[in-house]
Amino acid sequence: MFPLPIDDENAPLYSVGQVADMLAVQQAFLRRLDEFEVVRPQRSPGGQRRYSRNDIGQVRYVVGLVDEGMTLTAVRRILELEQEVLRLNAELEATRRRLGDLNGPGEPGG
Repeated sequence: MFPLPIDDENAPLYSVGQVADMLAVQQAFLRRLDEFEVVRPQRSPGGQRRYSRNDIGQVRYVVGLVDEGMTLTAVRRILELEQEVLRLNAELEATRRRLGDLNGPGEPGG
């Protein structure tokens, strides 16, 4: 059995109207998220925005931040910093693994 696009959380399946209805937001708000590079959905061959399930989750998160009073510029910066923290944590974990390999299983740090 082969996977279907609906099984892929990154498959761009949903239109602006569908996402706006799902999340009870204005279509103009979704377009502004794209313009401010906060949530950048993929585009169909005709140029229409298409959202994945991951994009929709990101929009939900952003709506919460905006509801707390954040501007879209601030939200974009928060998202950038969160990605940087994830990258640094992955780098730290990789460094710890390398140090553990160098020290050996029975030595401190290994």
